[in-house]
Amino acid sequence: MDPANRRILLLGAAGGIGGAIREGLRGRYGLMRLADIAPMPPAAPGEETVQADLLDIPSLVAAMTGIDCVVHMAGVPVEPETNAWEQVLPANIIGVHNLFEAARLAGVKRVLFASSHHAAGFHRRDTPTANTMVPRPDSYYGVSKVFGEAMGRMYADKFGLQVLSLRIGAYRDAPTDPRHLSVWVSPRDMVELVRCGVEALDFGYAVAYGVSANTRNFWDNREVAFLGYEPKDNAEDWAGEILAGGPEDPVAAPFQGGWYCAKDFVGAPERVNDGR
Repeated sequence: MDPANRRILLLGAAGGIGGAIREGLRGRYGLMRLADIAPMPPAAPGEETVQADLLDIPSLVAAMTGIDCVVHMAGVPVEPETNAWEQVLPANIIGVHNLFEAARLAGVKRVLFASSHHAAGFHRRDTPTANTMVPRPDSYYGVSKVFGEAMGRMYADKFGLQVLSLRIGAYRDAPTDPRHLSVWVSPRDMVELVRCGVEALDFGYAVAYGVSANTRNFWDNREVAFLGYEPKDNAEDWAGEILAGGPEDPVAAPFQGGWYCAKDFVGAPERVNDGR
């Protein structure tokens, strides 16, 4: 389909990643419909703003009417410092069910789901990517992303939706710690990954890691080569400055999830091994 004929709904358009997607893809599609519970700038040409709440299925169905692809970037974006489960449950569990159910009811063909590498954060950094596709969450936030991936898989298998789960790495303007040399994803590359997901030919269900072209990358996206995603940025450009700051926390260092794994950790890192 010609991009000019596509109609996209961006949920979470007021957030950091949502804002970058809005700016980076502005004018590319026939319609970019924007939704968030937070205030948003006025709609530009080719855009619409609507009200939609992840806890309100009718509002989601209304926002999805006539939409070809939903790009889901809404919900709680990090592990909360306190009362994590109570904060994650409504938006990232109930709201994600509502997201997929509304897409089914509205006849949407494709959903891009903002998952996270924290869905598999307790895998070790030297573990092959094929193994790390198996969930191993490092936090309540990570658990919510495993739930979202499973919900997406079920809606793809049972109801025929095309679902791409994006296991987003450390998204920010520039990497800031040693782990980011492997897991960083730049705003430019994140926008390109979303574009590829929106415009890919038909598929069923897939998982892609949202990561830049980092020299130290330990994730492998060859299974989703059909997306045509070719990241441009490389965290290695900041390696000298970052490594001069000293080593990582010894609990965080073995694991892909980094400090999410170290937070509240009381076990023995050597006992958290892949395959055991």
